[in-house]
Amino acid sequence: MSQVVLIIIVANVLFSMKGFSDQRFFNKNKFQIGPIKKGEYLRMFTSAFLHVDQTHLIFNMLTLYFFADNVVDAVGIWKFVVIYLVSLIFGGLFTLNYHKNNLYYSAVGASGAVMGVLYAAIMLYPEMSLAFIFIPIPIPGYIFGIGYLLYSIYGMKKSVGNIGHSAHIGGAIGGFAITLLLQPEVFTDNRRMVIILAVPIILLFVFEKQLKK
Repeated sequence: MSQVVLIIIVANVLFSMKGFSDQRFFNKNKFQIGPIKKGEYLRMFTSAFLHVDQTHLIFNMLTLYFFADNVVDAVGIWKFVVIYLVSLIFGGLFTLNYHKNNLYYSAVGASGAVMGVLYAAIMLYPEMSLAFIFIPIPIPGYIFGIGYLLYSIYGMKKSVGNIGHSAHIGGAIGGFAITLLLQPEVFTDNRRMVIILAVPIILLFVFEKQLKK
C-alpha cells in the first residue's frame, strides 16, 4: 500500500473512532445542511472522515484499499490526491444541492471521495476484476462500480440510513471528470469504458426531477 493511501485510511479510522465515542464531536463535524448554509463549510470536509459505524468505515476503507493503489500507480501521488479531494468536494456540493431545502438532512462518510477513486481506477484499468470470499466468481470492476452507483441512487431516493448516498453520486461525477481532465488519453485508450461509466451519470441528470419526488 502506498504511503498516501495508508495516511488517508489511518486519518479516516482515527477520526471515525473519535466520532464513535464522542457524540458532540460527531455532531459538530457531520454534514448537515442547516449549519453549512449558515457558514460552517468545514463540515463538508470533516464529515468525509466520519462514519456511522464500524461496518460503514470498513466497507469504505476496503473499497479504497482495493482501488487506490491502482490510481496512484497510473497517475502518481499528487494527481491521486487531487482526484481524492475533487471527488470529496463534488460529493459535498452535489449533496448540498440535492438536499438544499432540507435543513435537517445530515450524513457522514468518505464515500464521495472513495467513489471518485473507484471510478478513476476503472477508467484507468478497464480490465480489472474483483473477487470476494462470498462470491467465488471474479466481478468486472465496472460492474461493481456501476452497481455501487445504482445502489447509491436508490439509497438517496429512499433515504436509506445516515449515509451520504448523494455524496457517492457527486463523488463519482467528480472522479469521472477530474480523471478525464488529468489523463485525457484515457478517453482515447479506454473510450468504451468511459462511455459505459458515463451512462448512469447521464441518466441521473435526465431523471433528476423524478428522483427528487
